[in-house]
Amino acid sequence: MIGEFLGEWELSTLDFLFIENVGNLVCPASYDLGEAMRVALLSVTEGEDKPLKYPTMFNSADVAVITKIDLAEACEFDRAAAHAAIEEVRPGMTIVEVSAKRGTGMDDWMTLLHARRAAWRRLREVPAPA
Repeated sequence: MIGEFLGEWELSTLDFLFIENVGNLVCPASYDLGEAMRVALLSVTEGEDKPLKYPTMFNSADVAVITKIDLAEACEFDRAAAHAAIEEVRPGMTIVEVSAKRGTGMDDWMTLLHARRAAWRRLREVPAPA
């Protein structure tokens, strides 16, 4: 879906292209955008119950990123409940907790992104003719 709008972009020069949904957690789960990895963001300010309220989004995602983890205590965010809710909707899903403000978890997030990019590129390599 997104590819038809990229026109003259030189995608081979990009390491990552992020497509952000600015709507709710219901609508984007229904659309195939051609992404190599779908990420569901869950802010601690939204509450740990969101995966159970919007299971389609979390079930269609490859990774869940819990954001603003530095605010967890102030928001009375139950991390264990959030992880359990994600696990209930999508067993075995990779979960990363991050805080952009403090940098917490950013190394883990970047490591995951780079590993997924490398795996994606390996899948698309064309073997040299024999």
